[in-house]
Amino acid sequence: MRQRRLKNEINVVPYIDVMLVLLVIFMVATPMMSTGSVELPASGTAPQKPDKFLRVQVDKDGALSLFDADGQEQKLDGMPKLRASLAGQRERHPEIAVLIAADKEVPYRSVIEALDEVKKQGFSRVALETSVR
Repeated sequence: MRQRRLKNEINVVPYIDVMLVLLVIFMVATPMMSTGSVELPASGTAPQKPDKFLRVQVDKDGALSLFDADGQEQKLDGMPKLRASLAGQRERHPEIAVLIAADKEVPYRSVIEALDEVKKQGFSRVALETSVR
């Protein structure tokens, strides 16, 4: 009777199966890993601020403040208070510019809501305030 010879080869089929399963797992998991956060850039060259302007400030927690042309701060409870304050400022200074300043941690929605409210009040000169590098 003849003896069997041993094979000295590695079977790579199970390794290929494992690699294909891992590839599918990574392809499915990768789109779920993106956070969607946006780091807002700073401005390298910003135009000069106007001499007189109103400043609407949105804090990290969503609190609103309105700084008048003299720099006096007025804390606001929400959008209705902002609407009323802007209407009063519009009557006193019809052609004044409005700057909207927000921390970069503020949700984009809050900034857009403030910008929308300023535009609804009829201000034509509106800008976003950025930090200068």
